[in-house]
Amino acid sequence: MKEFSVLSLNLRFGLANDGPNGWEHRKESVAKFFQQQDPDFIATQEANHFQVDFLARNLSKYEYVGQRTPAPNFWQDNVLFYKKTIICVHNVRFFLSQTPYIPSRSFGGRFPRQATMGLFHINEKPLVCIATHLDFETPAQMGAARVINGQLNSYGADIPVILMGDFNSTPESPCYRWLTADNNDKEPGFQETFKAPHPSTFHHFTGKPIAGYIDWILYRGPLKLKACKVLEESVDNVYLSDHYPVKAVFEHDRV
Repeated sequence: MKEFSVLSLNLRFGLANDGPNGWEHRKESVAKFFQQQDPDFIATQEANHFQVDFLARNLSKYEYVGQRTPAPNFWQDNVLFYKKTIICVHNVRFFLSQTPYIPSRSFGGRFPRQATMGLFHINEKPLVCIATHLDFETPAQMGAARVINGQLNSYGADIPVILMGDFNSTPESPCYRWLTADNNDKEPGFQETFKAPHPSTFHHFTGKPIAGYIDWILYRGPLKLKACKVLEESVDNVYLSDHYPVKAVFEHDRV
């Protein structure tokens, strides 16, 4: 069976006033990092249009989905890059709200959060990949998780799913516990890649972990986890973001 890899990184809002850590100082290192890691899928969060455009120009092996065009000023997307050898059957970008196909926010969220979801064929097998970014408070996180799970109901239970992104919460949160609950194969039924004690994924451009495990890669269905890692190294002495990238390697668990 052929292995495939996924990688998730919150790029950090490109219009933020980050001084020496601003996007213009990081972008070449980010592109170089993605090229070196060479994953099959890259999930990005907090992506401004010019960040997406720059990466698209520099990642010649990849196509991408999830960019809103045209978009309001200061808009942030969750973009999925995937290798050109992978077939995207269809994709959808939706809001984590009570009106998923209308720009909106619900459940007390501060921002109009979104998810990008695609059905892909990789190694001649189906796979659903989702890139998302949740809000900060528990009601918004729980509402968002239920919206994502509802969107997945359009796929067969035997199709594997990988859900990754910045969830702004740790494994102690109700959202995490609900998504990963053992419900005797009932929804949502995700499994975790990283086991306790969970690594930190946020460092605020310091290179020293200062918050918990908030960037997750969850999966369900016929997939076998082969490896996972938080990638803490800088590239050319440049920190890629205020978050660490997370990476996992899988193979399909059925012939």
